[in-house]
Amino acid sequence: MGRTLRDIMSRDCVTITLQDNVFEIAVKMKEHDVGFIPVVENKKLIGVVTDRDLVVRGYAEKRSGSFEVKEVMSTDVVTASSDMTVDEASHLMARNQIRRLPVVDNGELVGIVAIGDLAVRQIFVNEAGEALSEISEHRAPVTV
Repeated sequence: MGRTLRDIMSRDCVTITLQDNVFEIAVKMKEHDVGFIPVVENKKLIGVVTDRDLVVRGYAEKRSGSFEVKEVMSTDVVTASSDMTVDEASHLMARNQIRRLPVVDNGELVGIVAIGDLAVRQIFVNEAGEALSEISEHRAPVTV
């Protein structure tokens, strides 16, 4: 069957709640050197905020640092369960053009798998490379 996400996921996730504001999210991202933070309520995943969300939905809209999380978070989050195989996860990430995959069991956030985890941990290195190249190839061009 192969390795599962339970074997490779990061369990010590930095999270935020709906009580945090845009400034607090940015500070957490800086402190923990991350660009992706799950939004949880009673351990349940309700959304995510990326550094891009902060820019596009927050600062580029001239919103203040006290602006609410719910106004910048993404709620259409692709997730996986901890018993999903690494191979299945790499295909899911490639198909959805995502680099980070929250791992959710019974609605609760239990970990995160990043595209780098697939390769860095030397598990299915070919699949990780394939997923990353598919994500990179299908990325929409940035216009200025």
